[in-house]
Amino acid sequence: MEQFKLHRERLRTSGLRPTKQRLALCKILFDRKETFHFTIEQLKEIAKNSNKKKISLATLYNTVHAFKKNGYLKEISIKGNKTFFDTNVKNHHHFYDEDLEQLTDIKNKNISINNIPNAPSGKKIKEVEIIIRVETNNQKQKNY
Repeated sequence: MEQFKLHRERLRTSGLRPTKQRLALCKILFDRKETFHFTIEQLKEIAKNSNKKKISLATLYNTVHAFKKNGYLKEISIKGNKTFFDTNVKNHHHFYDEDLEQLTDIKNKNISINNIPNAPSGKKIKEVEIIIRVETNNQKQKNY
């Protein structure tokens, strides 16, 4: 019951009515032990398979973007056209598996960053995020 209360509060502070569909989305997103990385398409499939009530694509987008705007989700763009969302909103880094199209967290203690350049005039560095792209180690040479 405590989680239900938390979900309702999260929705209200994001400017959303706590409907059954949105509460179902909260359960999918936040009732997990581990960080959850997802695309809107993946969330749509999970919602479709785990919920008896149909959740519209508009509700998915509106809920996810309201949560992002209010700091409950982090947006991560990959390759310019692939957008993931992350339930871990703390500053951290990722592996991106290009074969599986999956993000995996990297603990901050496992990354060392040196020699960060100064921000342009009038700007400050908000965050440094490293995404390390990985792929299957295939020995075949590409022919160009």
